[in-house]
Amino acid sequence: MNAAIETPRLLLRRWRPEDLAPFAAMNADPRVMEFFPAALDRAQTAAMVERIEKGLSERGFGLWAAELKATKEFIGFIGLSVPGEPLPFSPCVEIGWRLAYAQWGKGYATEGARAALEFGFGPLGLDEIVSFTAARNARSRVVMTKIGMTRDPKDDFLHPRISADHPLAPHVLYRIRPRGAKKAAERST
Repeated sequence: MNAAIETPRLLLRRWRPEDLAPFAAMNADPRVMEFFPAALDRAQTAAMVERIEKGLSERGFGLWAAELKATKEFIGFIGLSVPGEPLPFSPCVEIGWRLAYAQWGKGYATEGARAALEFGFGPLGLDEIVSFTAARNARSRVVMTKIGMTRDPKDDFLHPRISADHPLAPHVLYRIRPRGAKKAAERST
């Protein structure tokens, strides 16, 4: 995708070199990384951006850099991705977000995720989009519900890259199909 996705307050766009420093700061913030096994250093963050950009180039979608339109400030990412490891529900396309702590609670994740769903079900023609997170991650689960996703507890799983006895291993899976996305958008207007 070369064109950006715009929402009333956000621009979802390709990554720029100047995004690396604020993204590395986010990935080092224990509040932002609370539901991940470990924070990321600058080199790990740079490698992640490289993988994200490669996916955007190859597939035409990915985890777009999220920018505030009013200030041009990079605030994190929102978008669609294909998980790198096989999961119990693979193959799939996942919707996800990670925002700087200072941007939490302002509705940006929900706003951007709705736009990503529209792109996924519109131009991409996807039949389903999933999202998953550590069972303890109540904030992301609220966003999943707000964008019309639903959870069936029988789909919950232990994340394969996390030791089964680790507190973050239990994960929940949420799903949405195009009709559910349309209903969520109608409720928000």
